[in-house]
Amino acid sequence: MPAFVHILASHRHGTLYVGVTSDLPRRLAQHRSDAAPGFTRRYAVKRLVHVESYDDIARRREHRLKRWRRDWKIALIEEHNPSWRDLAEDLL
Repeated sequence: MPAFVHILASHRHGTLYVGVTSDLPRRLAQHRSDAAPGFTRRYAVKRLVHVESYDDIARRREHRLKRWRRDWKIALIEEHNPSWRDLAEDLL
């Protein structure tokens, strides 16, 4: 079963959140409805701006991305999603 490493943003160049889940649509729905307490609700981080699918290394990739500098994360997002479009629109 694949796992998804994802980056959410409050807006373009806004607050970023890196997470991992095996059920991306369910997790996005939690973030968007503020059902997930904590960081994403506090900072209104709801826009899916980057997603990667892995079969076995998702947790390691998530931990690695969390340690990345902010400008590296922004470069990763802009490489694949230069307009910071909400990718959840394609999934939900």
